[in-house]
Amino acid sequence: MGCRDVHAATVLAFLSGTASVAGLLAAVLLPNWRQMRLYTFNKNERNVTVYTGLWIKCARFDGSRDCVIYDPQWYTAVDQLDLRVLQFALPLSMLTAVSALFLCLIGMCNTAFVSSVPNIKLAKCLVNSAGCHLVAGLLFLLACAICLTPSIWVIFYNNYLNRKYEPVFSFDISVFIAIASAGGLFFTSVLLFLWYCACKSLPSPFWQPLYSHAPSMHSYASQPYSARSRLSAIEIDIPVVTHAS
Repeated sequence: MGCRDVHAATVLAFLSGTASVAGLLAAVLLPNWRQMRLYTFNKNERNVTVYTGLWIKCARFDGSRDCVIYDPQWYTAVDQLDLRVLQFALPLSMLTAVSALFLCLIGMCNTAFVSSVPNIKLAKCLVNSAGCHLVAGLLFLLACAICLTPSIWVIFYNNYLNRKYEPVFSFDISVFIAIASAGGLFFTSVLLFLWYCACKSLPSPFWQPLYSHAPSMHSYASQPYSARSRLSAIEIDIPVVTHAS
């Protein structure tokens, strides 16, 4: 299979990127970024766990799945800096990853359905499959950095809250989902970079298409003199004289 075909690496990268975006969406929507355990010494009462998300807050008694207190307007009154940063960082990371998926899909469709012999008349309008995958890999790497940095910060900020107040705070499953999704984005970018390095012929510039040095491009050039039909000596030697009016 040539480099202009759809490799298993690019298909796997697209699937991995899609799964990572789905993981980010789940992490954004789940109200499980931080838990706060409130203990009571009254035997007639039950302990309360407050589940804090990016957009909502829910308080439940131990052993119950129903929210005693449900705050759907929590996103407007977030008083924890790490969660406020995540409200902007995760949607931005998702938008960047979706843009990378779109570029990756364009590159895959171009390599699968477009002829490997380019039309010289449309040379400036051709889709650069190698460039699409390269830029997609860079966008996936950027999305990984945007997602991973604040997600890890939640862990350290949680320790800061425990030292400042009481040791009742703990990070929840959404932190692990976000970090795993960031790892998936990084894996996707590595796959695309490996495909690009293996398939892009060097030393051509990295922004040019895969067929930038293909022999088919030279087939449009004029044939050598030996292959032309021979011209007569009269046609070659007799000059053409024109009179100006």
